[in-house]
Amino acid sequence: MNAGLPQRSPQQSIRVLVIDDSALVRRLLSDLLSTDPAIEIVGTASDAFAAREKIKDLSPDVVTLDVEMPRMDGLTFLRNLMRLRPMPVIMVSSLTQHGAEIALEALAIGAVDYLPKPKVDLAATLSDYREDLIAKVKTAAAARVRAGSTPPPARTVDPKYSADAIIAKSSQPGVFRTTDRLIAIGASTGGTEAIKDVLVGMPADSPGIVITQHIPKAFSTAFAKRMNTCCQMSVCEAEDGQQILPGHVYIAPGDQHLLVVRSGARYVCRLDDGLPVNRHKPAVDVLFRSVAQQAGPNAIGVLLTGMGKDGALGLKEMRDAGSPTIAQDEQTSVVWGMPGEAVELGAAAEVLPLPAISSRLRSLADQLDITREPNA
Repeated sequence: MNAGLPQRSPQQSIRVLVIDDSALVRRLLSDLLSTDPAIEIVGTASDAFAAREKIKDLSPDVVTLDVEMPRMDGLTFLRNLMRLRPMPVIMVSSLTQHGAEIALEALAIGAVDYLPKPKVDLAATLSDYREDLIAKVKTAAAARVRAGSTPPPARTVDPKYSADAIIAKSSQPGVFRTTDRLIAIGASTGGTEAIKDVLVGMPADSPGIVITQHIPKAFSTAFAKRMNTCCQMSVCEAEDGQQILPGHVYIAPGDQHLLVVRSGARYVCRLDDGLPVNRHKPAVDVLFRSVAQQAGPNAIGVLLTGMGKDGALGLKEMRDAGSPTIAQDEQTSVVWGMPGEAVELGAAAEVLPLPAISSRLRSLADQLDITREPNA
């Protein structure tokens, strides 16, 4: 199943406009994207004013947009674009704290995704960068735009490991001798704003929430700080050994897997620097499997918008362990890949629009029978 990505005929190439004030970056992005026959570079622009005219003339399907440009910065241009002519935009940003904060603001305005600036002095990394860039452009072309707020040539993608690479699958149900409840959330493309929508609706006394969002390290720190300013719960980037407490949210660092483990009757964050799973680190499948094994029916699983399949199998394991499970619906997802796969697998007990998820979580958390002790 290729959930959330409509089929294109071979003649329907994805028309891309590259906007960047650096001629070298414009050329590099254009050359990398042109290696895929399904993508056509219809033009480039060095600033927002040239870009505005080329969008009118060329009607691109996807735009890559530099954050820092002369005469008009990328955020101002994006606000105008989303107000007047919404279309899929991928922000290109430096992986600095400042760049991360700007990219997160761009996602809030309506950009579909973000990508770091290519490291033009490190040719050995360009093959991996090209794969990521092409995948993001193809995903953006199929996304629902929400306007609002050189290695060996044979290696084209990273090996695709399952969650087994980090945590063994258990056929034996756990013993859940605890009254603590837990909510686990996974997301990818479009997920930063979807997560915000869910967290804003959660009261300060909610069960502890653990989150894996596919995001670079520099972005995860800024993202956690951003969420902490707008939510009633306390939000932080997860640390190894940190106890999971009610009223707190723990976001996986952008370069490590987040697992939940038990320390007596308490839940604790465990960080793992192992292999990427489903080509992601952190991976949602890793988090969900650990929650299924350690919390079972005391946990609730939620899979939000995102490209690919990561999290679908893990959500199924949570449901099999007795957890209530929710997948975001297709209509409100930027990309209905991950939640769509979960629905196909029968992993989601409920499929809900994004605005309804936080209220349903509150209701489910209240309904959990915290006095039961399965398998005791």
